[in-house]
Amino acid sequence: MHLSFNDTALAYQHLTDKELRRAYVLFRLVGNQGLVKTGKVLTEWALAMHIPAAWIFRNTVFKHFCGGETLEESMHTTDKLMAYGVGTIPDYAAEGLDNEAAFEKTTQEIIHSIHKASTHKAIPFAVFKVSGIAHTGLLEKVQAGSYLTTEENKAYEHAEERFGRICREAFDSRMPLFIDAEESWIQDVTDRMALKAMQQYNKQECFIFNTVQLYRHDRPAYLQQLIDTARNEKFLIGLKLVRGAYMEKERKRAAGMGYPSPINPDKAAADACFDEAVGLCINNLDTVYFCLASHNELSHILMAEHMMRLHISPAHKGISSAQLLGMSDNISFIMAKAGYQVAKYVPYGRVKTVIPYLLRRAIENTSVSGQTGRELKGIVEEMGRRKKRK
Repeated sequence: MHLSFNDTALAYQHLTDKELRRAYVLFRLVGNQGLVKTGKVLTEWALAMHIPAAWIFRNTVFKHFCGGETLEESMHTTDKLMAYGVGTIPDYAAEGLDNEAAFEKTTQEIIHSIHKASTHKAIPFAVFKVSGIAHTGLLEKVQAGSYLTTEENKAYEHAEERFGRICREAFDSRMPLFIDAEESWIQDVTDRMALKAMQQYNKQECFIFNTVQLYRHDRPAYLQQLIDTARNEKFLIGLKLVRGAYMEKERKRAAGMGYPSPINPDKAAADACFDEAVGLCINNLDTVYFCLASHNELSHILMAEHMMRLHISPAHKGISSAQLLGMSDNISFIMAKAGYQVAKYVPYGRVKTVIPYLLRRAIENTSVSGQTGRELKGIVEEMGRRKKRK
């Protein structure tokens, strides 16, 4: 079956007219790069000065891109998505934490989400981010091989224990688990922990999934090495394929510190890396389970073409697709209708604690070439179609 993502009636069937208008206004705002950057500065200032800013987000950005303030509250979004065959990946979106008590609280929330997910057929994956359970500065020192004080060694042991506890809970609950990506200066230490967990828990089934950012030019080689290791040691590799979320930050840091940027020189090169990774995964399904986590229509068409060529069912247990709640609905709902396994990342958390996440997503969205324009085009077309029907 050839995929086409132009059916706006199908893509936005889950949105009321009011929700569709809200999406239009939000993407118009997010498409203004200057406004987004100014808003980010002002919001961060307000938070630093303890000026209430959450009310600005609650009924606008938060309502569109998040499921709720608690996991239980976000279940109404899960049920709504599942009515159209789209699953949910509950994502506790607190960011910028810097103390042991906060890291432990996050760990407990992640474990809670794993337990909840394991009892709900509409939730195919749980997810967490290593920088949510460990200090990024500490992870950076560990990756760089820097000297650690006794206190830092103890803190890193605690981080490893939290990581291991989360993975163990996922395995015991039979719940596939995504480990989200980080900046390159803390990604290697994340990769090492993820590989150890895959070697331990992915013997018969695939429960642990690491994330590979394909805007990095070294990732196809890393992916091939992973596949070779897994085949030799007889365990399964779980992968979430993304283009990447930290491009501007990565290039700025590389230039400032005088080392070669790990980022591909242009979008064409990043796309080529992504396409290569999709081919590697499709051609090694005896060893690889993967999720194509992308808002790129052409990448999904390429995956579908590979699957048709190899006579692989859209419902193959080792292949899935994911997008963010409130974005690329044409991909999510049209693929689900065609029988593919699709899920939405559904962030949740207190509005104040989720603001850093929302700001980061807004900045990312403005930096992705054409993303806002594509979102607006589909929304405007659907608004016009509904108007004609009235």
